[in-house]
Amino acid sequence: MPHEPEPPAGESEERPRRISSSMLAPAVPQERRIEFERGMSYLPPLSLLLIVTYVVVLAWEVSVGALESRESIIAAGALYRPPVRDGELWRLLTATFLHGSPGHLIGNCVGLYIMGMACEHAFGFARSAAIYLMSGLGGSVLSVLVQPGPSVGASGVVFGVMGAVIVFLYQHQDAFYVRDKRIAVVLLVWTGFAILTGLATPFVDNFAHIGGFLGGALG
Repeated sequence: MPHEPEPPAGESEERPRRISSSMLAPAVPQERRIEFERGMSYLPPLSLLLIVTYVVVLAWEVSVGALESRESIIAAGALYRPPVRDGELWRLLTATFLHGSPGHLIGNCVGLYIMGMACEHAFGFARSAAIYLMSGLGGSVLSVLVQPGPSVGASGVVFGVMGAVIVFLYQHQDAFYVRDKRIAVVLLVWTGFAILTGLATPFVDNFAHIGGFLGGALG
């Protein structure tokens, strides 16, 4: 049999090294991760307060005939470019409390309740109030810049709350379990779908949705 040459003096034969657990980067301990839903209240106070306010305002709209015509909803405080341009900036806020029908109200209240639980759980009452305000104003500003109106509804606030929760989950993704981090992806996909659907529906104020989302995300 042929004889293999000996390695040169001073050099040792290179052998594979066995990788031990001590050589690996330590994994993030599971006990340091938390469930986003842990401690979340089913009774978010700010969201419920807003929902009750929306219901009361709609009852007032019905009682004064604000839903009977375009002129009457504008007189009630709807977002409409000409008076806003003339200095009635309060419409940027009042329009977010008005709704065009009971169905319109119910849809926004359901969305606000679901997303409000996550928002108030993540940010607390005071910060959530600021997010709601920025979302509503952001939606109104973009809406009135792009289209004359009239426009009413809290959908800009709902989209803004979604934006804020998505940003929060993204910024703190290392703190939550994988199943919790997927919530942000689901919300983002749903938001994109809702906006695309709104673009194809002439009666949906899609610019209020986009402006609200941006306002909440920046809040």
